[in-house]
Amino acid sequence: MKTLHKYLTLQVLAALLLTVAVFTFVLLLGTVLKEILTLLINGQARIGTVLEAIGLLIPFVCVYALPMGLLTATLLVFGRFSADQELTAARASGISLLSLITPVLLLSLFCCGVSAWFNMDLGPRSRVAYKDLISRARMDLMNVQLPAGRPIYDFPGYIFLVGKNDGGNLEDVRVFVLENETNVSLWLHAPQGRLESNLKNKEIYLHLFEARGLSKRGGLLATPEFVSPNLFPTNTAAVRYEPKIDDMTFWQLQAKARNLERLDLPAGTDTSSEELRAQFHEVEKLIEQTRAEMNRQIAFSFACFGFALVGIPLGIRMHRRETNVGIAIALVLVLVYYSFVILGESLAARPEFAPHLIFWLPNLIFQAVGVVLLWRANRGI
Repeated sequence: MKTLHKYLTLQVLAALLLTVAVFTFVLLLGTVLKEILTLLINGQARIGTVLEAIGLLIPFVCVYALPMGLLTATLLVFGRFSADQELTAARASGISLLSLITPVLLLSLFCCGVSAWFNMDLGPRSRVAYKDLISRARMDLMNVQLPAGRPIYDFPGYIFLVGKNDGGNLEDVRVFVLENETNVSLWLHAPQGRLESNLKNKEIYLHLFEARGLSKRGGLLATPEFVSPNLFPTNTAAVRYEPKIDDMTFWQLQAKARNLERLDLPAGTDTSSEELRAQFHEVEKLIEQTRAEMNRQIAFSFACFGFALVGIPLGIRMHRRETNVGIAIALVLVLVYYSFVILGESLAARPEFAPHLIFWLPNLIFQAVGVVLLWRANRGI
């Protein structure tokens, strides 16, 4: 038994590490190509910033990669174990399936603990740190330096085009001042300019020298020096990122829920007062959203155990060695599980549907189905 337990545990563990690495890479790829690589190509981030951003994303991605990896690992390992007649040999030796898979189930419970750490603490914190890093990179390297040779649309109401930027000393500067974000109300061109920024005081000013231009209302324009209004993007998250509800740790959510419940709202408000009723309803929605996110983090932490219960008997029933079949079945099961999660998130602001309970449904379904399938597989049905 010790030999079989060690053999199966090492097989599942090796497959788990490989599948988690693959799923982590796939899930990272979309974000890296969309946000991080774009910043690098445009000269808005350095290699060190890119590597730090990827490192901060890994714990957040592992929230999803770990359960998917465990499900795939159990399907592949027990599919091969059955196809190679090793399960038949174990049964012929008088070893039941339940006693055989005990270490694997214990491994899934350990993965539940790791998943809880990722879901409730490390994942949200790393996500917030990643967003803050990207915001600072955009502020420090895009909004302040004005990269040369490409249009810059990052300042609301303006489009900039700089021919050369030497540490804030600009050449061949073109400025389009927009009206209603679409119509050009003023066009300016200056052979030289200077960018002055003070991030501490939230100030960014553009000085243009010997500027000439065309105004929509006043015709031709020529001035020895033109100073722009303060361009600091006060409406951007680059100033300071405040985490949303789905980016909070479990402890932050718990504190937020307590604070919301302690709000001194009139208990018996006059039903004719629309404003008071609307305020009370908004607070209820926030409390339910917070409660739903807390339940999502806890419930999703048990996905590993449910996936293991389903993956082991399904792998035995597949009786196949092919990797692509196991991955396909794993993706289908993950899609079914996540459909409940998406449903719960979409109803998070609807207290009447009790969305915090919806997150527990896939766990109950997968664990119940897994127990039945294991019982049938143990009896050879």
